[in-house]
Amino acid sequence: MTTIQEKLFAADALRSQCADILRGAGSQREEADKVAANLVMANLSGHDSHGVGMLPRYVDAVLEGGLSPNASVKTLLDAGTLLSLHGQRGYGQVVGEQAMQMAMARAQEHGSCIMALAEAHHLGRIGHFAEMAVAQGLVALHFVNVKSRPVVAPWGGADGRYGTNPCCIGVPIKGQPPFVLDFATSRVAQGKMRVAHNLGKTVEPGFLIDEKGHPTTNPGVVVVPQSGGLFGALMPFGEHKGSGLAMACELLGGALTGGGTWHLPTNTARAVTNSMLTILINPAKLGTQSAMETEALAFVDWLRAAPVAPGFEAVQMAGEPERAARLQRAKDGIAIDPETWQELRQAGHKVGVVLPA
Repeated sequence: MTTIQEKLFAADALRSQCADILRGAGSQREEADKVAANLVMANLSGHDSHGVGMLPRYVDAVLEGGLSPNASVKTLLDAGTLLSLHGQRGYGQVVGEQAMQMAMARAQEHGSCIMALAEAHHLGRIGHFAEMAVAQGLVALHFVNVKSRPVVAPWGGADGRYGTNPCCIGVPIKGQPPFVLDFATSRVAQGKMRVAHNLGKTVEPGFLIDEKGHPTTNPGVVVVPQSGGLFGALMPFGEHKGSGLAMACELLGGALTGGGTWHLPTNTARAVTNSMLTILINPAKLGTQSAMETEALAFVDWLRAAPVAPGFEAVQMAGEPERAARLQRAKDGIAIDPETWQELRQAGHKVGVVLPA
């Protein structure tokens, strides 16, 4: 039960207000509209951690010089099935889409593409890029690292050493919505802790350690400085398995792409830099599309026929909760807590845009 009253906003109104702030921060209209739409879609999908609550941080990053409005992706290597690209610290929602469009075109032509995107600003919900690929009949794998304040402790560690380092896999399924698996390698996304903190909530045991390395249920330990100016940390999912996958994302998304890994002391910079290794496969070119379509449907039918465990309503495929949330929130509105709204108003004020109280 929330302890702070939330207010419901229509998606169109939020998109318009966020776009106004982005234009105030220097973005041209097309960029502002694209980033605003991406943020609101994250809210609609049930991922408030990647939604409009990120906008105040974006504004701060622009003002600090860590985020460059109106930047475009730069090609470092184009060898057909291999792409090396640089995001030039542009909005990840923009340069990420540009990179995906290039990679998808090459996968359609050649059958596959390995795309390395270095140093984009925050890419947002990685599932968005997988959804782009599956809409073209492509299989997509994404490994992403995060260069920002290290907020996740490795398994066996007592402080943050890397970011939430997401992994995402998208697979098209003929005649049905796609399989889109998109998750942070921490037990929970950092942004969800910001939302919980703003609502005055505690979280489940096992998600967090405090600044001394002790378990805690207070999400504020990873949102605001604690004693001695230190922060706590998120825990990896799946103990050593999730920790190992996070390290793989750092090595593949950061080291292999050329975007760099995190090995610096904590700083107060507001920019969030992502690098992403993407692998796209075209089943039609591979010659397995017919078999894949048949076997994927057979597996999905087998999965859905499973008896439902106590406490659950159904066996779900990855991507279904997001699609259900979009329908519900488009109808009922998007809940924004007063603290997040005040942060949005303050962000607007910094760039000369006034939002209602």
